[in-house]
Amino acid sequence: MGGKLRAARVPPPGRIIRRELEARGWTQKDLAHIMDRPEQTISQIVNAKKQITPETALQLAAAFGTSAELWLNLEASYQLHQARDQEDNPEIKRKSRLYSLVPLTEICKRGWIRCKGTLEEMEQEVCDFLDIATPDEVPQLAVSFRQSDIGDPEVAAEVAWVKRVEHLARRQRVGDFDRGRLEAAMPDLLTHAAGVRDVRRVPPFLQDVGVHFVIVPHLSKTYLDGAAFRLNGNPVVALTLRYDRIDNFWFTLLHELAHIVADHEGGYLDDLEEEADSPEEVEANRLARDWLVDRDELRAFVNATEPYFSREKIIAFGEYVQRHPGIVVGQLQYEEVVPYSHHRSLLVEVSPYLEEWTDRPGGGA
Repeated sequence: MGGKLRAARVPPPGRIIRRELEARGWTQKDLAHIMDRPEQTISQIVNAKKQITPETALQLAAAFGTSAELWLNLEASYQLHQARDQEDNPEIKRKSRLYSLVPLTEICKRGWIRCKGTLEEMEQEVCDFLDIATPDEVPQLAVSFRQSDIGDPEVAAEVAWVKRVEHLARRQRVGDFDRGRLEAAMPDLLTHAAGVRDVRRVPPFLQDVGVHFVIVPHLSKTYLDGAAFRLNGNPVVALTLRYDRIDNFWFTLLHELAHIVADHEGGYLDDLEEEADSPEEVEANRLARDWLVDRDELRAFVNATEPYFSREKIIAFGEYVQRHPGIVVGQLQYEEVVPYSHHRSLLVEVSPYLEEWTDRPGGGA
């Protein structure tokens, strides 16, 4: 007999009050007058429609010559019993499972799934979204997670984000992929880094060399910048534009492409504010910086210019290396020769030029 014994029934405090009234020959109206409370309130307490508060417990104790703790304990025991009666409710458990699999409210608001209908229909929507047969399955993804518990809110949000990326990428047609061809095309890709408007040419360029490109804004409780993984033999690069700046766009893009060019195994889900903690992340960071601005050119510029990096000099150097001045500012800030508070006006937004490739609430991308 390993199970814990549970009381079949726990009476509400109102039943005890009724017995006390009968023993004294009082009516509920009498008790209302004694406690200086409305008769309706006493009736609600007696009929378990209103809970006993600490103030009411003190008044009942004074009226019946008991302790206030007695009435609070009776109320707590009754409420706990009521809650336990709901514990085995299968619908509650099923709904709980859905909310542990995905941030249901948020993905409904974004239009990633339809959130109307029966519980069975909702379960099917979530299963279809996650590519699983039943809610009891664990979604399979091409990226690995730092946490292993699918019930963790951050992990659930990350899983949903990756799945949305997968769904959008599957809609795209891309060219045949060859890693050597992508590596050879990097200088051509970076010709689009000279002006902010040129970022709109990046997605079709990548698709032409066989790389899916998707922008899905990050979900709450996640701090993602980008991801790189394989889908049916072709790489997928996904960005969140968590920081909508030209320097962050290019560095994150190149970081994800570096995973592909370096042929790193598996998929990568990146928060680039974290310190690189693996050889693959260190290499991806190094390749991204080397591609973005030639290290020797940048070092020569710093040596010739510091400590005064004027806007004019930064713009002139950007024109010399054919990079937007905001990219130069980002590199100087990373090298800690320019404070992060300086030249913010050069860190222009890229989102207006990437709307066609950005997933929006309502399901459009």
